[in-house]
Parts: sequence; C-alpha cells; structure tokens
Amino acid sequence: MLSRSEKKQFCSTLAGVKFPTGYSSNIKSLVQMKDLKLINLKSHDCHTLMQQLLPVAIRGVLPKEVRNTIIRLCYFFNSICSKIIDPSKLQQLQDEVVVTLCLLEKYFPPAFFDVMVHLTVHLPREIKFCGPVWLRWMYSMERYMKILKGYVRNRHRPEGCIIECYIAEEAVKFCSEYLAKARTIGVPKGIEERIESRSGFKVIPIDYKTLCEVHYYVLQNTTVVDPYMSKNEKWLQAEHKRSFSSWFKRKIETELARPENTISQQIRWLAHEPKREVLSYSGYGIGGYYYNTSDHDSRSTTQNSGVMVEAESLHMSTAKDKNPIYANMLYYGVIEDIWELNYTQFKIPVFRYKWVDNKGRVKVDENGFTLVDLNKEGDPNNQFIFASQAKQVFYVNDPNGGRWSVVLTTKPKLYDRGDLCDNIKETPSFSRGLPESDDIGNEDVAYVREDCE
Repeated sequence: MLSRSEKKQFCSTLAGVKFPTGYSSNIKSLVQMKDLKLINLKSHDCHTLMQQLLPVAIRGVLPKEVRNTIIRLCYFFNSICSKIIDPSKLQQLQDEVVVTLCLLEKYFPPAFFDVMVHLTVHLPREIKFCGPVWLRWMYSMERYMKILKGYVRNRHRPEGCIIECYIAEEAVKFCSEYLAKARTIGVPKGIEERIESRSGFKVIPIDYKTLCEVHYYVLQNTTVVDPYMSKNEKWLQAEHKRSFSSWFKRKIETELARPENTISQQIRWLAHEPKREVLSYSGYGIGGYYYNTSDHDSRSTTQNSGVMVEAESLHMSTAKDKNPIYANMLYYGVIEDIWELNYTQFKIPVFRYKWVDNKGRVKVDENGFTLVDLNKEGDPNNQFIFASQAKQVFYVNDPNGGRWSVVLTTKPKLYDRGDLCDNIKETPSFSRGLPESDDIGNEDVAYVREDCE
C-alpha cells in the first residue's frame, strides 16, 4: 500500500514522537529506519497506535479517500474503547463501521480481509450485551503475568518459584503496614507516589516586575479576592495590573486595624507579596499529571511540558464592537518554569509557560485534528497559570510539513490508595469528530497503485 518514500515518512513520524510519562512505551525503540518497519510490538503498543498515533502518522501519506477511511476505523476503535458509552449511540456506531468496512473493500485487496476484519461489525452488538470493552480486556492480566514470570528463578520448577516469591512478597507487604513510614525493599513504589512527586528542586530569585505580575495573577484568580475585584471594577479597568496589588494591601491593612474584622488568614497573607525567592522545580506532579519544563524535555525521551488551559476571554467581532462577549477558549503552550510561591503560611504552585497565539496559529482541520504553531508566541504579559488549572497535552510534528504540530491529549493518572483500579477518566479522542468520506455511494471511484514495494 505504501511506496518507500511514504514508508520512510511514516516511520520518521513515529520515531520522532515523545510521549508523556506513563502514556505508552517508547515507540521510537520499536521503529527500524533501516528496514522501514515496526518490531517487537506489544498488545498495548498496538492499542496506542490504532487509537491515537496511526491517524496522525498517515496524515502525509496515502490519497485522501484511503486516509479518511483508515481514520474512520481508528475513530471507531477509539469510541468503543471509551469507559463511558451511551447505549443510544451504539446503533450509530454499528452503522458507521458498516460503511467503513464497505469503504475498506473498495481500496484494499481481497487478501486483506479475514475473519478478524469481519468481526468488527459485531463489536457494537457485543457491547450492548456485555458492557464496555475496557471491563473485559486483558491488559491487567498480561501485566500481572509479567510479574509472575519475573518470580521464576528455576525453569524446571516454575510453579514452586512463583509460590515462594508470592508468599514472601505478601509477607513483606503485610508486615510493612505495621511499620510507620517504612519503605519496603524490592516492592515497587506505588503509582500514586510516582505521579504526585517533585524533582529538580532549587531556590532562585526573581525580579520585582515578574513578582508583581505573578502576584497579580494569583489575586485575580483567587475566589476570596473576588469581592474586592468586583467593588472596584471601573477603577480596575483603568489601573489594571499597575497598582491593584498595592491598593489591595492597603485595603486589607485598613480593615485589619478595625477591632471587629472578618478578614481570613488566607486574605491576610495574600495581601502581602510572596517572597522574592521562589522554589523552582524541573518536575512537578499535581492532579494526576506529571509535568516537566521544556528544558528538561529537550534532554529526555518523554514529553511532559505540553499544557492546555481553558480560560474565559473577551471576544469582539471588530475593533469598534460595543457589545463584546465573554466566552471560554482553549489555550495551548509549553511550560518554561515551574515555581512555588511562598506566602509564608502556604505555597501556591504556578507554571510559567509560553502559549501559542490563538489568532491564526490554532486551527482545526477537516479531519478534526487540532493544529498549533508552537513558533508563534502569544501575549508575553500573560504567561502564568495555576498548576491546578493545567491539563497535559503533547505535540506531534505534522507529517504534512510546515511549522504545525498536532495536539494529542492525555488523561490524569488518578489512583485510589490501596486500589490499582484507575479512575473513570479516559484518554480523549485524537479528533473532534468522524471524518466524512466524499465517495460514499460513488461506485466509479477506483484505487490502484503501481509504486508500492
């Protein structure tokens, strides 16, 4: 199906992808650029390729009709593997996969079709009777089988080795529960401890202008400060960032001077600026995500610096629009610094990030992929967000070339302590919708290639 140049482009795209920590195995190590093929794929690697990476990797190869058909098939598998499925939409999925298989028959040779391809027609019906797919797949069993295989020391007596090691590990875990702050030897650290961790700690001073900017952002986005913002809305529009922090400090000091005041400790310490020395990290875990700075990612095999934040912004149809409206928008960027602001009684983690200009540098193509131009920076005066506001994304260079990158989202890795069953959140789809095929019902369309190897 692919020419040598298309195979090279396809493999180069996969070899250049960096994933967030824990998202997938290192696909780069599975790509052989010399022979232009993938080797040693595990079942979860195939799962990741089919549902997330394949639609992106084929963007620069194959004719449009064939490419859209493969993307439709990937979208179908992504939908049926969702953790939450609306039963009323199963019939729609059934109809879509029937159309997709008909399109595959138009473009692929008869040797491609076997019983496994045909079985996809029955998957929506199986979900209707048996429930979501993720409750019945074998990934958890495969992972546990790997653990049991690691217990084998004598291949002539595998069962005895497994029993002996299992009992020893169970005894160690049981005893460790009665020892405060004990770190068991040989037992891996819990997934929640690895995610909610920090690394690369150091103390750095920041200039006063940057301190005022990040302090103003904290005040502007803290709920307990909202009453002071709303009372001085007109004044705030005129003065903006320049003097609100100092006005807020004087206002709180005046109220604290009264014998009967209701100022909380949080407002009292927020009124004072944070310390000039901030705690800087190269890695920070929060909300089920683990983030790194872009500088750290440039020296790593993973990509944890991509972020997305949903924020309310002012929209105007023209420069003279007298009725602007507020609406939520998605902003994409890359983390430059990870700081913890010290307000004496509490600390607030913030990200300093370089975000992409939304004016023409963020778009959604016909297949529903979100594309961003990471080389076009947005307003440098708005470069801070709370760490809790961020959602992790990662970027894949668009195979079509140019300065664009495809945005793929991840899910937070939240685990209940003592329970290895992850939460109900799922990996979002690679696309915002099912791509339409232009030749459905057109029997005159033929597809023949003579440049394949």
